[in-house]
Amino acid sequence: MTDQLAPLDAIVVEPKVTAKAAVIWLHGLGDSGAGFAPIVPELALPDDSGIRFVFPHAPEQPVTINGGYIMRAWYDIKSMDLHDRADMTGVLVSEQQVRHLIEEQIAKGIPSERIVLAGFSQGGVMSLFSGLRFPKPLAGIMALSCYLPGAEQLPQDVSEANRMTAILQHHGEHDDVVPLIAGEMANSSLKAAGYQTQWQTYPMGHSVIPNQLRDIRQWLMAKLLN
Repeated sequence: MTDQLAPLDAIVVEPKVTAKAAVIWLHGLGDSGAGFAPIVPELALPDDSGIRFVFPHAPEQPVTINGGYIMRAWYDIKSMDLHDRADMTGVLVSEQQVRHLIEEQIAKGIPSERIVLAGFSQGGVMSLFSGLRFPKPLAGIMALSCYLPGAEQLPQDVSEANRMTAILQHHGEHDDVVPLIAGEMANSSLKAAGYQTQWQTYPMGHSVIPNQLRDIRQWLMAKLLN
């Protein structure tokens, strides 16, 4: 992490016992860490799971597709074209901040193999991009209602450390913000490259629903409570 990047503020939800695993969950455009922090009790994980949840707040910046309005964003969105949607300069800056968040958990005694990187929408883009390139093995990557920043192109310089890392992809069948085809393109590219992906769609728009949270709970328990 460069000196120019300030550490991100975050909401941290500690487990009832000593933390032995962590989930870093990145929010969507215009939201904040507070948007997803309430899901922790809804996941109803066992009291002895020892999973710390970290919900960082993206920095505030102008967003082109919203008329330059300043809001929390992991990167600028330049257009609705999937092949030119993400400002890659901003993606790379946020990747450094995400890496710092992971390294913080490692410094606190959580092995990288016990860390899940999760995200919704723009945060999901960052979880996929950052997770695929992170130089240490992660427990899993969760990418909800999102796409690859290069459309059907995988990120450059993917890390061999996460070639076998489980990837969970969820998408709404009626998503009018990030179209279903965007998630399908990402899934096809990951599968073609040999990644272990689990793809699931739900009868929803650009959101998260209770049935989905139950599936997320099962996946997290399988990855972090073994």
